[in-house]
Amino acid sequence: MKEEQKTTMIAVAGKGGVGKTSIAAAMVKILTKRFPGKRILAIDADPAVGLATALGIEEGKTIDDIRMEVVETVEDGQTKAAIELLGEAKYQIYDAVSEQNGFAFIAVGRPESAGCYCKINSYLKDVIQMLSENFDYVVIDGEAGIEQINRRVMEKVTHLVLITDASRKGIQVVQTIKGVADRLVMYDKMGVIVNRIPGPEAKNLVDTGVLPVLAYIQSDDQLAKFDLLGENVFFLPDEAEIVRGAAGALAALGIIETGEKQ
Repeated sequence: MKEEQKTTMIAVAGKGGVGKTSIAAAMVKILTKRFPGKRILAIDADPAVGLATALGIEEGKTIDDIRMEVVETVEDGQTKAAIELLGEAKYQIYDAVSEQNGFAFIAVGRPESAGCYCKINSYLKDVIQMLSENFDYVVIDGEAGIEQINRRVMEKVTHLVLITDASRKGIQVVQTIKGVADRLVMYDKMGVIVNRIPGPEAKNLVDTGVLPVLAYIQSDDQLAKFDLLGENVFFLPDEAEIVRGAAGALAALGIIETGEKQ
C-alpha cells in the first residue's frame, strides 16, 4: 500500500518590516507554477493581512470573525446557540477558504482580544490543522515572532523559514524566534533568509550563528515599486530578486529541485 504523502507546511516568521510577507507570497507563486496539479493553501496569520494584498486577494470572512461569533454568543448567555455555532465552525472555515487561480487562501484575522476562550481557540486551531491536511503544500505568513503561529494556527510545521534583513536587530530577532520555536513548535527543518542586503559583498558581514542561511536576497527596486502600487506578487518576473531568492530557499530546504525553473 502506497504511503500517503505528508503535507509540506512552510511557516514564515521574522521581525516586522523585513519583507516576510513578500517572500511568503513569492513562495506561493513558485509552488503554484511548479506544482500545477497539487493543492496549495496560503494562510495569512498576520493581523496586518498583508499576504492578501501581496497575492491580489480581497479579504473576506476570517477565522477570527468565526471565533468572535461564538464568543459573543457565549457572552450573551446563549450557551446552546454557542455550542451549535461551534459545531458549524468547521464548515464555516471551509466556506471561508477563497479559491484562487492555482491556490486557496484563508486569513486568520485580527489578534485575539476580549472574550478569549481557550476551548474555542483550541477547537478552531484543530480545525485549521484538519483543513491544512487536505492540501499538499501550505504556506503560512506569520505575525512577528513564533508564539502566535503556535497559539493561533498550529503547533507543527515541516519547514520553518525565518526572515531577517542585514541588521543586527533583525538577526537577533530570528535567533530569539529559533529559541522559542525549539521549545514550542515541532518542525523538521529550519533556516534563515537574509533579505534586502545592499550588495553581494554585504553577505560576508552577516553572521546568523547556528542558523543555516537558505538564501541572500538583494534589495529589489522592482518589488518596492510593486509594493507602492499594491500589485500582485504573481506578476513579478521569475528573474526578480525576491522570486529567485525564494526559489533558492525552497531548493535549499529540498521542497523543489535545485536549479529548477519557477
